[in-house]
Amino acid sequence: LVNVINPKVGGVLIRGEKGTAKSTAVRALAELLPEQEAVAGCPYGCDPRNLAGLCDQCADRLAQGEELPVVKRKVRVVELPVGATEDRLLGTLDLESALKQGEARFLPGILAAANRQVLYVDEVNLLDDHLVDSLLDAAAMGVNTVERESISLSHPARFTLVGTMNPE
Repeated sequence: LVNVINPKVGGVLIRGEKGTAKSTAVRALAELLPEQEAVAGCPYGCDPRNLAGLCDQCADRLAQGEELPVVKRKVRVVELPVGATEDRLLGTLDLESALKQGEARFLPGILAAANRQVLYVDEVNLLDDHLVDSLLDAAAMGVNTVERESISLSHPARFTLVGTMNPE
């Protein structure tokens, strides 16, 4: 509960035997949380009331005098699979766009989807060390910075981090 109230706690690790409803508890937690307002169409689900925490796209729209459209949504549990790659976690270049249109575009990763959500890592102890490092950096800073080929981009990555593991 403290982790949900203040994600700056850094996360929580739930350790228990198989079949003790660790995953069920995480999913049930998200169901208990109130709906949240988000900027419609924003890939990061920016909070329209937190102007300092807006992504670059939302901040640009606001600076141009556009009123940001708002939607209400439920808090989701975004899962990070054990076999995830760094590109899948952080985001990468959209190769199809690069090849077809000749323009470099960013394809957001799991950290983008997890912004303002619950990021759930089952069997967190089996995750590759470099992914754990990237995940903990984003959790501590509240920002994900991606530098790939011709793209350098930062986006908000403020999430409630929950990991589970079996004792063995």
